Amino acid sequence: MNILHTSLDILLPLVAILFFFLFYPFYLLIKLVIFLYKQFLSENVAGKVVLITGASSGIGEHVAYEYAKKGAYLALVARREDRLEIVAETSRQLGSDDVIIIPGDVAKVEDCKKFIDETIRHFGKLDHPINNAGVVQTVVFEDYNHIQDANLIMDINFWGSTYITYFAIPHLRKTKGKVIVITSGAANIALPVASVYSASKAALLRFFETLRIELNPDIKITIVFPGVVATDMTTPRYIENYGSDFIFTEPVSRCAKGIFNGICRGETYIEEPSWMKWIYVMKNMCPEIVEYVLHDLYFRYLKPSFERD
Repeated sequence: MNILHTSLDILLPLVAILFFFLFYPFYLLIKLVIFLYKQFLSENVAGKVVLITGASSGIGEHVAYEYAKKGAYLALVARREDRLEIVAETSRQLGSDDVIIIPGDVAKVEDCKKFIDETIRHFGKLDHPINNAGVVQTVVFEDYNHIQDANLIMDINFWGSTYITYFAIPHLRKTKGKVIVITSGAANIALPVASVYSASKAALLRFFETLRIELNPDIKITIVFPGVVATDMTTPRYIENYGSDFIFTEPVSRCAKGIFNGICRGETYIEEPSWMKWIYVMKNMCPEIVEYVLHDLYFRYLKPSFERD
């Protein structure tokens, strides 16, 4: 066994370098051709049944509007029933012929089962479950008063999406459907003062990448990485300190349109705004440099503001 590992230690770096120089350019060319091909394709979602969690505001609300404009049927899920009623009525006015609301909490497994059961009971099928519900918590990890307070973040951000997907899979196999999960740029880039939030989004990324392998080709999975978007969630202290017009904040309607277009093109990953993918490339190629920049930003801007509170 020692000989095997020693041989791999020597051979695999050589193979990887050879692959990078000889085959990677062809891989990029193929990716470019596929990208250009997808620009001329768009899934027709008219009559498709779409379940959206966290649909009472933010990205979920505006993605619902994009689907409604194309004639999809909607099942809107969130805890705030009064807000869901408003979103549902707007969706009907935009072009959705059938919209239902299902109030509930994605952190409760029995509610997640109810979301799927009521959707199937009403529409008879499910095509696109969009796992969007999530919360942000900004706190320096060592400053937790009770470490178990972190459980709620994982319950909503991670388990909520996995519960719903679990109950949706049998129905998605029938429709050859697609699972969409809204993660975050924090799944790929460490976000100071949001360690548990970042962990919950990274857990979503790895879980759904694994699930994609298990469910392919019956069910497709699209993983979305939004940046800083102008929603109710972008009001934690580290953003409040610099105002709601933070330079990199993207309007939620623009973000939702980009997500919807990516879903219809059949993208496996959607970075919105798209320039974020180049930050991920830099992080993978030069992780120490990105970490140094984040460390400097944290100690220069974020840490002092938290210490004042």
